Amino acid sequence: MNDTAIRILSAKAGETHLFFIGQAGYVIKSRNGQLMGFDLCLSECVERVEGHMGFKRLIPKILDPFELRFDCLVATHPHFDHFDMDAIPQMMSNHHTKLFASVNCETEVKRLMMTGENTSYVKPGDSVDCGDFHIDFVECDHGKGAPDAVGAVIAVDGKKIYMAGDTCLRMDRVNDIKKIGQLDVVIGPINGAFGNMNEEEFAGFAHALGSKLTIPCHFGMFATHGGNPGRFLEIMKKEYPDDKVLLMSLGEGIIL
Repeated sequence: MNDTAIRILSAKAGETHLFFIGQAGYVIKSRNGQLMGFDLCLSECVERVEGHMGFKRLIPKILDPFELRFDCLVATHPHFDHFDMDAIPQMMSNHHTKLFASVNCETEVKRLMMTGENTSYVKPGDSVDCGDFHIDFVECDHGKGAPDAVGAVIAVDGKKIYMAGDTCLRMDRVNDIKKIGQLDVVIGPINGAFGNMNEEEFAGFAHALGSKLTIPCHFGMFATHGGNPGRFLEIMKKEYPDDKVLLMSLGEGIIL
């Protein structure tokens, strides 16, 4: 068993844990031990599909799809670094895990000949409950390549975690997100490519949301994706010195 799986399984009960799995992938463990996987990219399927070195995986795979029994998975859109076509069927094979995927993931689910068991398709404005997790799906702007992509605000154990998903800067949506309530964590992309916010844009967006903690993601996995966490940190220090920021290392877990 990988060290990351051991850390997740052994994380102390009675506390809420957040683990970084790479790219835009996270695992949340509730106080009761329930597990959510968010946009997990666990395989090398992107390189196989794209067929060139720009999408070669540059960080190790730290979690095997069969190591954890997830209560729910979220796939914000069908790009394979968010909807892992190799790993999702494996993680769903236990007939327990529920998948909440953006509506344009349905084509991929059918192509993989998944039965549709425990699979629900979501759009902005939808709200779902899965055990300890309540999820409000919100607007996301990832361009024409994924027009139905979603972001999510996850409520668990009295905490609210906003996962922006892959999105360009949309300051006009800040107030709508803030209406959901005080955010404990905001997580968003900094790679500045393929329609996503860059370091400066996410810094300003996160500050406007007024979250207690800001965590950047979507960097380091593929050469073509870009994203400089050092630059993001410098921008936050200079422009928003009172905001709490965390750069999570691969496999790192924190208590919320």
